[in-house]
Amino acid sequence: MSRVSTKGLRASLAAVAAGALILTGCSSGGGGDDGGSSDEKAKQQGEEVSYTFGNAKQSTGPAGDLDKNATKGGTIKVLQRDSFAHLDPAQIYVSDEGSLATLIHRGLTTYKKVGDDDYRVVGDLATDSGKKSDGGKTWTYTLKDGVKWEDGSEITSKDIRHTFERQFADFIAEGPVFLQQWLAGENGTGYRKLLPGGPYKGKHLPDDVLETPDDKTIVFHFKKPQPELPYALAMAGYAAVQKEGDTKEKYDKKPVVSGPYKIASFKSGKSMKLVRNKEWDPKTDAARNQYPDAFDIQFGVSFEDSTKRLMSDAGENQTAVSFSNQVDASSMDQVRTDKKVKDRSVEGYQSYVGVINLNMSRLKDKKVRQAIAYALPAQSLISAFGGAGGGKPAGNYYSPTLVGHKQSDPFNKISKPQGDLKKAKQLLDESGKKGMKLTFAYQNAPEWQNFSVAAADNLKKVGFDVQRKDIIADTYYDQVGKIKNKYDMYHTSWGADWPSGSTVIPPLYDGRQIQDGASNYSHYDNPETNKEIDRISQISNPNEAADEWMKLADKILKEDTPQVPLMYYKAVQLHGSKIGGVYFDEQLHDLMPHKLYVKK
Repeated sequence: MSRVSTKGLRASLAAVAAGALILTGCSSGGGGDDGGSSDEKAKQQGEEVSYTFGNAKQSTGPAGDLDKNATKGGTIKVLQRDSFAHLDPAQIYVSDEGSLATLIHRGLTTYKKVGDDDYRVVGDLATDSGKKSDGGKTWTYTLKDGVKWEDGSEITSKDIRHTFERQFADFIAEGPVFLQQWLAGENGTGYRKLLPGGPYKGKHLPDDVLETPDDKTIVFHFKKPQPELPYALAMAGYAAVQKEGDTKEKYDKKPVVSGPYKIASFKSGKSMKLVRNKEWDPKTDAARNQYPDAFDIQFGVSFEDSTKRLMSDAGENQTAVSFSNQVDASSMDQVRTDKKVKDRSVEGYQSYVGVINLNMSRLKDKKVRQAIAYALPAQSLISAFGGAGGGKPAGNYYSPTLVGHKQSDPFNKISKPQGDLKKAKQLLDESGKKGMKLTFAYQNAPEWQNFSVAAADNLKKVGFDVQRKDIIADTYYDQVGKIKNKYDMYHTSWGADWPSGSTVIPPLYDGRQIQDGASNYSHYDNPETNKEIDRISQISNPNEAADEWMKLADKILKEDTPQVPLMYYKAVQLHGSKIGGVYFDEQLHDLMPHKLYVKK
């Protein structure tokens, strides 16, 4: 979720307006070494967005009103293209489900907007963002009084222990794996060995890994320092699961919730109705509000249809939004130029960077890979997604939404967005591979079809023999995610889970993560890069680490070129005239559902 998707741009993710984020250290009483505090700031570049770790006072509810005109009551209509495939928190790892999770699930920590450009990681079910000791190897959380499940039962440390132990079960396959790997001390795929099958046969994680000495206390013990744990725990994928109500695979369709809303009905592919959860106590929640009586969610509404309905602002569309549908490309100019419509829009950068993966199992010659990199036309992809409202050329792998972002452009994607054919031809000639066949796989969607034509044309001009292969959307990532796929190049899009390179570089470029379905789509494996990932992961100062992640990202791009960066995604979203509290949340990368209200 903030990443939002390991499987590409399934749903709209919008984020910070420009430049790098400013990451500040923790306040006293939350996140400090042995109760200490720090005030570390990253170098400012462009727009300033700050993140702090909150103490107990800052984690106390109620959330308060960001909009002084906010009122309670009414029903909000939500227009969604995609149905929710997963409701079990442990299976949630894409943006549309992450938006829903802000309404129904709670975790140990969460994010709170505290100013125009300021965000704070606060204690959610926990009293603060966490207390670390032993140099960051040990983190302690205490549950708040009065936090309950929708059935009225108290949330205890037994539920939290169960939440994390079930992450090791085989049927949990779609969510994040950061915490599991940290607990196991395992960078690769072998973390499940720590608790095979999860807790369902009576076995548990040992106390020197996860400790719950009483009903209120949870202690994490890691083999290495984990300074970014408060961010990880705020992910939807680590929200709490009720031990007594855990129905394993069936939980994915009917979870027991703890947020301000509960699920009244869910017809997959058709509709969902959310109503107020009366067991949610605003005094325990520093981040969320509970303004509408209900959310009426309709699935199967295309970007084109939702754009037309929201532009019309007629009838029930006045009280309608979409959590993740964005303005379709064909309507972008009108939305951005018609003042009446533009006034009902919000926009910003997504955390996604769109890339073309170069299959290093097949494309072993670096000069060939770099020839492709120079040749590909970034502007053609941006035009396919609606022009300036859809994105801008990406010079590197590092999104402007990440701490430590610096502009670089080693393959002229910014300076020559239509492609540098002269340089590409020179490199291909030097490789001696002129006439080489390339199989270019792409998703069978209008945007990628249009881009594939422009890309193939450039590559042919350079001297490649290009064969385009379209793959239906439902199976696209299954196909390109296979190690032994038959494609030389194929697109993916990646968004950070939180504003740090630690959620970008390791999953994409750690050679130890290569397997079917993993996110190292280019099959890149450089032992020196793997060592650098391990080194940077242990840097305790988040801003020093941010600079090092950026340096490593550029080194990978320049020296090995496993992927070609093309586009920093942006998005524009619309809402009806009777919807208030609408803003792009720089962390969620979308409009924030739990701040919306119906205007009286």
